[in-house]
Amino acid sequence: MLAVAAALGLSLVSCGASSVPDPQGAWVPPGYRLVWQDEFNYSGAPDSEKWGYSTGGNGWGNAEVQFYTDKRTNSYVDKGRLVIRAVNEGGMWTSARLKTQYKADWTYGYIEVRAKLPQGVGTWPAIWMLPSFDTYGGWPRSGEIDIMEHVGFDPEVVHTTVHTLAYNHKNGTQKNHHEKIPGVTTGFHIYAIEWTPQFIQWYIDGKPFFRFDNEGKTFAEWPFDIPFYLIMNVAIGGTWGGQKGIDPKLKEARMEVDYVRVYQK
Repeated sequence: MLAVAAALGLSLVSCGASSVPDPQGAWVPPGYRLVWQDEFNYSGAPDSEKWGYSTGGNGWGNAEVQFYTDKRTNSYVDKGRLVIRAVNEGGMWTSARLKTQYKADWTYGYIEVRAKLPQGVGTWPAIWMLPSFDTYGGWPRSGEIDIMEHVGFDPEVVHTTVHTLAYNHKNGTQKNHHEKIPGVTTGFHIYAIEWTPQFIQWYIDGKPFFRFDNEGKTFAEWPFDIPFYLIMNVAIGGTWGGQKGIDPKLKEARMEVDYVRVYQK
């Protein structure tokens, strides 16, 4: 997602029924150990020690139409999975945007999310990261890492992007990549990054497909030496998700998350 401004936060780290591939056998780069996780092996509201919410309906800088809430109708855990649910409530869309801000953040590591994406033209789910501090200034100066974005009008393609002062969509210089992955709305896939001082490498189901290297210049190219927190949301409409409109027959859209795991060396 495109952040309008990076948020301020605290630097905290807390430890904490699947289809193929077996999540217990998920590939992890050598040398990493698990430091944070949510397996969603409980029911009810998402764990408040790990997750908070962004709420409101101001378009989020992208002309999105949903109103984000912290209601159980929009986010809950059931049968071992987190559900982020966008709902058409009489013409008004509500949804949820969960974040680890103020609860956990990381500088470098291997971050993976096993998820099934929503279906429907007009949907715009994302798994992404923002800096905990405006160390280099507001967005995009302190960076943004988009682990996965998907738009419902292009259902078999996933997108990855980094935003920095030198590389961002406003200048038309953002560094991004898209990959065709059949079945992302009907089955679970593992979306991950390996983030080191030298590079950020993206993976889907353990297979590398895009890499952004530290050019060794300034923060304008590489602000990724500071803590970032994780965000997961389902947006509706907007400058990208709504390019082909919103299906008028669409009543709800769900992103299901099997687990979130963070590893570090």
